[in-house]
Amino acid sequence: MSPTQWDFPVELCCRPMAFVTLTGLDVVYNAVHRAVWDAFCANRRADRVPISFKVLPGDHEYPKCRPKRTSYEWYIPKGILKTGWMNKHLNLVPALVVVFYELDWDEPQWKEKQSECATRVEIVRQSLQGRNTKVAVVLIQKKTPLPPGEDVTASERAAALCNACELSGKSLFVLPHTDHLVGYIIRLENAFYEHAQTYYYTEIRRVKSHKEFLNKTTHQLLFVRHQFKIAFFSELKQDTQNALKNYRTAYNLVHELRAHETNILEIKTMAGFINYKICRLCFQHNTPLDAIAQFRKHIDLCKKKIGSAELSFEHAAWMSKQFQAFGDLFDEAIKLGLTAIQTQNPGFYYQQAAYYAQERKQLAKTLCSHEASVTYPNPDPLETQTGVLDFYGQRSWRQGILSFDLSDPEKEKVGILAIQLKERSVVHSEIIITLLSNAVAQFKKYKCPRMKSHLMVQMGEEYYYAKDYTKALKLLDYVMCDYRSEGWWTLLTSILTTALKCSYLMAQLKDYITYSLELLGRASTLKDDQKSRIEKNLINVLMLKELYSVLVQNESPDPEPDCDVLAVKTAQKLWSDRVSLAGSNVFTIGVQDFVPFVQCKAKFHAPSFHVDVPVRFDIYLKADCPHPIRFSKLCVSFNNQEYNQFCVIEEATKASEVLENLTQGKMCLVPGKTRKFLFKFVAKTEDVGKKIEITSVDLVLGHETGRCVVLNWQGGGGDAASSQEALQASRSFKRRPKLPDSELHWDSIVIQASTMIISRVPNISVHLRHDPPALTNEMYCLVVTVESHEKTRIRDVKLTAGLKPGQDANLTQKTHVSLHGTELCDESYPALLTDIPVGDLHPGEQLEKMLYVRCGTVGSRMFLVYVSYLINTTIEDKEIVCKCHKDETVTIETVFPFDVAVKFVSTKFEHLERVYADIPFLLMTDLLSASPWALTIVSSELQLAPSMAPVDQLESQVDKVVLQTGESASECFCLRCPSVGNVEGGVATGHYIISWKRTSAVGNVPVISTAITLPHVIVENIPLHVNADLPSFGRVRESLPVKYHLQNKTNLVQDVEISVEPSDAFMFSGLKQIRLRILPGTEQEMLYNFYPLMAGYQQLPSLNVNLLRFPHFTNQLLRRFIPTSIFVKPQGRLADDTSIAAA
Repeated sequence: MSPTQWDFPVELCCRPMAFVTLTGLDVVYNAVHRAVWDAFCANRRADRVPISFKVLPGDHEYPKCRPKRTSYEWYIPKGILKTGWMNKHLNLVPALVVVFYELDWDEPQWKEKQSECATRVEIVRQSLQGRNTKVAVVLIQKKTPLPPGEDVTASERAAALCNACELSGKSLFVLPHTDHLVGYIIRLENAFYEHAQTYYYTEIRRVKSHKEFLNKTTHQLLFVRHQFKIAFFSELKQDTQNALKNYRTAYNLVHELRAHETNILEIKTMAGFINYKICRLCFQHNTPLDAIAQFRKHIDLCKKKIGSAELSFEHAAWMSKQFQAFGDLFDEAIKLGLTAIQTQNPGFYYQQAAYYAQERKQLAKTLCSHEASVTYPNPDPLETQTGVLDFYGQRSWRQGILSFDLSDPEKEKVGILAIQLKERSVVHSEIIITLLSNAVAQFKKYKCPRMKSHLMVQMGEEYYYAKDYTKALKLLDYVMCDYRSEGWWTLLTSILTTALKCSYLMAQLKDYITYSLELLGRASTLKDDQKSRIEKNLINVLMLKELYSVLVQNESPDPEPDCDVLAVKTAQKLWSDRVSLAGSNVFTIGVQDFVPFVQCKAKFHAPSFHVDVPVRFDIYLKADCPHPIRFSKLCVSFNNQEYNQFCVIEEATKASEVLENLTQGKMCLVPGKTRKFLFKFVAKTEDVGKKIEITSVDLVLGHETGRCVVLNWQGGGGDAASSQEALQASRSFKRRPKLPDSELHWDSIVIQASTMIISRVPNISVHLRHDPPALTNEMYCLVVTVESHEKTRIRDVKLTAGLKPGQDANLTQKTHVSLHGTELCDESYPALLTDIPVGDLHPGEQLEKMLYVRCGTVGSRMFLVYVSYLINTTIEDKEIVCKCHKDETVTIETVFPFDVAVKFVSTKFEHLERVYADIPFLLMTDLLSASPWALTIVSSELQLAPSMAPVDQLESQVDKVVLQTGESASECFCLRCPSVGNVEGGVATGHYIISWKRTSAVGNVPVISTAITLPHVIVENIPLHVNADLPSFGRVRESLPVKYHLQNKTNLVQDVEISVEPSDAFMFSGLKQIRLRILPGTEQEMLYNFYPLMAGYQQLPSLNVNLLRFPHFTNQLLRRFIPTSIFVKPQGRLADDTSIAAA
């Protein structure tokens, strides 16, 4: 019985396909035949019919057909299914034999060729005597045949050939060897497939016909056999639905068989085969739940059918194979598109297969542990004459014997002994590891990390049992991280114990030390006596180098319990070699990835230290081992390595004192007690502003001259369990027990591994004096006063002042700082003046510095004044030069000094939306002070654009005017705009420039000029301009002369109709209605005498003008230019009041 005994036969696992043999093809020497064969075999895609082809010679001997049984009355079957039956119908007995023959319809020697072809067919029939196998003939022809019915000769000769070969017309085919060979071959295949289907249908009918001769008493096995054959033939016929139905029936019939110790293996074997077929077809039909249900039913029915107790390991092996096979089927279905989930994937079946393989190993260890004197039986009871069994699942020494009574008990005993001895040679661990590996791959794929870790532990243990300690350690190391991070301490302890055994048996010093350190720690659930043994072993290993010359008997640590005796002897030899070898004996172990028996925490006394104060910090250590232990050295490393030399504690001890029960000494740790070590050093001045970090803490156990282990904590301490423990402690409401004042609760210590070195506290005062708010573009004065309160002289005093960095970039571009207030800052001045030297200061001395800031935009700005200086000071009897600094910030709001309003009005002071070319208008400016401080307007200036012209002299009307908050000053300018054509968006007016400063400013402060861009104005051309000359007032019953000027503004002769409408307040003389013509660019005057009749503001007689060429010119537009009313004084008033003007 080989180790592969439980593997399913290949013919069971493959997909059954119709078997067709091709004869008459010489594929070696005939190129045409080779091309035909390649077309059948090559590139068989899924869309081609499922046929298995094989080339055989024409006289090939096929398996002989057994004579047909006419009655089963006295027939007693010897087993359920013969071992060669499936292979026979898959690869030996064809459903169709195809005879290939080269023959064209116009062959001259037709008769001879026809006869030869018939002979070949007859030879094939003779070799298939008694079989229902179909025979077909394919004629290989050189020419492409004509369509059916057109070639009369071909039809006649085809009929003659069919008669000669005793074939039906459906069994004769023509294969033209042309460019479309593959297409013809595919059509041939389809025809062959139909013939094969007919054959398998006939075989199914033949097997079914036997049922009527069977009885339930003696032919139970035949019911199963025939049902299996029908199902298998249905599969060959590709009728998978009927195949599944018949396999289910066969499965039920198997379990109806009466089971006994003698036939239980055959029943289980056939049940396993049929179950495999059912599950495979369920997956193929995309009904995975049916497959899973069938498999569960199968396991429930068979798991108790153990058979002989002496061979119970065989049942475990069979169960393992069932799960493995189902897992393979499940995985194959997934690869073909089935979707699996976390809770239902092939990994669970591989895991269960591994479990039964482990059970097999345990049973084999119990049942097959014969003494060395027991030898393998001779002759071998497991051998057969043919080398294979006749029926699946039977014993080789009693094949075909179905009696429940053992005819030869002695022979049975020998057979069982042979099986047991064979089982001893099986490498169980290899089988288990393969299955576990498959399961791990599946759980990894479906993201089941805990299942994956659990199985990897089992794999590691299996490698340990297989004595492959290297692989065992690799796997166990991998999963330890997961169990540490999740706090599975019991599981971790178990894994560490196995890992320690592996490292001991391989004499791996570093691994042995690492696992020992962790098994002594708080994460270990070992008992104290076990920890004591491990601690003693650990110290022995560390002190071997020193003790080797004295204590020769301590060549290795004590062996770990439950280790293989031979492996221990080998390990002791390895340990002896390791001790005697020269080499590095300092083992540095980073503890951040595991949980050692010593805990460490580093804590600076403060988050920051001034450079003139010593930096102080504590290192807390706590041991969790069973006995006090003495370390030899403690050293702390920093990111600045120059401090490392100040933070080292060493204690010289003898090797014999390491485990002595001493509580004295600087480096002795007592279990459960927290030990504190204080360190201090002076920071370097160049580290001001930098962070000092503890990068690592090293604790040395052993001696660097001999062998030692360096426990290395990264940062300020903590190991793989620290973060989880800190979280639990923070959530715990449990009251901590009261400890003596000298001791601390370990959980209350918080790691603080870094501190900041900051500059010495400055002893100066900085005051800022100014008058907010600042006004846009002015030279704003900021007075800085620095006074020293130090006890000694300070030197190298420097001032940095200006806009505080980190604000909006636009503010930086529009803010300029200067020390000189007599000249305006431009764009070249910076926003921040740095390191302005101001000399030295004696105690109590003060100085003032004036800064001038120009802000180009409004808004808030934060200004920084930073004063730095040097001073000598003494710390820890060491004189150092400290750089101190103090800064003050102030937020200054910048506002506009004034608001300027501009408007355009007519000469009648009416608001204008637009102006007219060459017609005077007024520009009025209104200056409103928005400053909280008094402003002096030094002067103003109107800079006109080229498109504008002044009517009279432009002079400032607000020179030397002082404006208080809320006061305003106005100016008025008379302008005109020459004709510029139609300009989109209006015509530019120019700029209004105001020169000003604070009234309170000193005389040398420069004047600020603020330029206001005047708005654009829309300019329109007017065809006729009318203006009037008349006195400023009239008097009742006194003549009032009025002269109207009409000016043609176009290049055309204007026809003008003029009329005057009378008024109740006036009589007048002059032309009441007239029509006249005005030449281009000329002017016409109209003179009238108005005679006032009433006093007060009176409406003048209205002048109406109608332009025949410009009908849109309205009187409403005309009234913009001429007065419509006048003030009339009463009669008899003597004073000549000229202050009332015409409206």
